[in-house]
Amino acid sequence: MTRLMIRIDLDGHGSFGPGKARLLELIDELSSLRQAASAMDMSYRQAWLLIKATENTFGAPLIESTTGGARGGGSHLTTLGREVLTRYRALETVVNRAARSDVTELAKLAEPAGAVVPTRRKLRPRTKS
Repeated sequence: MTRLMIRIDLDGHGSFGPGKARLLELIDELSSLRQAASAMDMSYRQAWLLIKATENTFGAPLIESTTGGARGGGSHLTTLGREVLTRYRALETVVNRAARSDVTELAKLAEPAGAVVPTRRKLRPRTKS
């Protein structure tokens, strides 16, 4: 499946793209950074570092976490976290809609009907003659 993915580089302040957006979505859905990390096949530490880097990019917390208690704690998006995610997904929708025909045509050029996709060959080390 061919698809267009958007990553926004924010003027030397970091970047935001599909992976960070998906992590925020999963935190929102699962109310847990740990469960969101697991759903993305990443460690809790890696997910936590991604969230911290993204919070540094935007200059404020994107998630709030609570510990223990009767409900067992959890994580939820802040107002800023929800706005970042909502704006990113809206941008993605607009760009994908606008670029649909070009993406389709590029996909056709990449794999013409009946074309054999070359495989990578391992190069043998040269021997001195």
